[in-house]
Amino acid sequence: MGIPEAEVTPKVRDALMTLMSEVDALRKELTTMRGRLDAVQQEADTDSLVPVLNRRAFVRELSRMISFSERYGAPASLVFIDLNNFKTVNDTYGHAAGDAVLEYVAGALVEHVRESDIVGRIGGDEFAVILAQANEADAMEKAESLMHLIADTPLEIMGHKIGVSVSPGAVAFKPGEDAATALARADEAMYVAKRRRQESEKKS
Repeated sequence: MGIPEAEVTPKVRDALMTLMSEVDALRKELTTMRGRLDAVQQEADTDSLVPVLNRRAFVRELSRMISFSERYGAPASLVFIDLNNFKTVNDTYGHAAGDAVLEYVAGALVEHVRESDIVGRIGGDEFAVILAQANEADAMEKAESLMHLIADTPLEIMGHKIGVSVSPGAVAFKPGEDAATALARADEAMYVAKRRRQESEKKS
């Protein structure tokens, strides 16, 4: 520690050992506190029902991704997902069944996107996914894939098989836009795609 050996008397040595012990204890306490803060932050960012980001945390990450995409010219997109007939599920089978549907959809989204992508619950029956390194065509293809994946796997609750379907919409980020604008555009893209599918189903 830079102290001449001649000056390291037993008392000085004892004092140094005590000081080093206290520093080590403080380091351990700091590490513990950081872990607790991380856990609190994660809890604050997680949706109250499903294991994905809540709206506040998702919008924060969306803003970061938009800035990153604009700064480095990296493609990135947003998929907005709305559950179809969710109110009917609640009214017919109860809110516990509705919660199970939300958990199922959240789990399907997390399981079938990359670790670099970000899933969040935006509202009651609305989800969104940030797709890194994906242009709009890629995002639309992924949205369609997720839609069919969810629809092709009925959810069994209390002996009832409940068909779950979603309507997705996808947009690529535009330079200069903020998170609210990106979400609004993705929401509108979802409604446009939903109307087109409904019209196509009527014709067929």
